[in-house]
Amino acid sequence: MPLNWKTGGLALGIVFFAAVLLIKPIGVSTQFVILDGILWDAASPDVVVQSETAKSGYESPNAYLNKSGGKYAKNVANPLNYSFVFVIAMMLGAGLSAALRGGVPASERNMPEIWRANFGNSVAKRYIAAFIAGFLVLYGARLAGGCTSGHMMSGMMQTAVSGYIFAAGAFLAGIPIALFLFRKEA
Repeated sequence: MPLNWKTGGLALGIVFFAAVLLIKPIGVSTQFVILDGILWDAASPDVVVQSETAKSGYESPNAYLNKSGGKYAKNVANPLNYSFVFVIAMMLGAGLSAALRGGVPASERNMPEIWRANFGNSVAKRYIAAFIAGFLVLYGARLAGGCTSGHMMSGMMQTAVSGYIFAAGAFLAGIPIALFLFRKEA
C-alpha cells in the first residue's frame, strides 16, 4: 500500500534534514557527470591524472572536470564517495521497494489516460518523450549548477534564496508547459 503524500513528504523532509545534519545537502545531477568521466577515463586513461599542483590532487585537460581545483577529476578517479554511492543506493532502493511490494502492477505500467488522450497509445512515443524530457532536465540542471534536489529541496530547506528562486522558476515554467501539453482531459 503506497504512502499518502503527507507521510511521504514528512519522510522525505526527515531524510533531507538528516543528510544535511550528518553529511551534506543532497544533490545528484553532478554524479551523472562523474559517471561520464569514469566511462571516459576507462576509455582514455589520460582524462584524469594525479597532480601535485591541483588542490584536490587530481587534474584533467577537460575544463569541466578540472573545476574547483580538480574536485570533479578527483571524484572520477575515486568514485566511491558519498554522493556517487548515494545515487547508486537510490536506484537500488527503488528496485528493492518495487520488489518488496510485489513488483510494479500492470495498472501502473500502462500509460495514464491523460497521456493516451493527448498523445495516443504508442509505447515508443512515450519512451522517446521520457528520454527527451530527462535529457532536457539533466542538461538544464548542469547549466544551473545543480538539480531540483540540490537547488530546490536542499536549498529551500537551508533557506537559501537561490532555492526559492529556482523553485519559483521551475513551477512558473512547468505549470504552463503541462497545461499546454496535456490540454485534453482524460
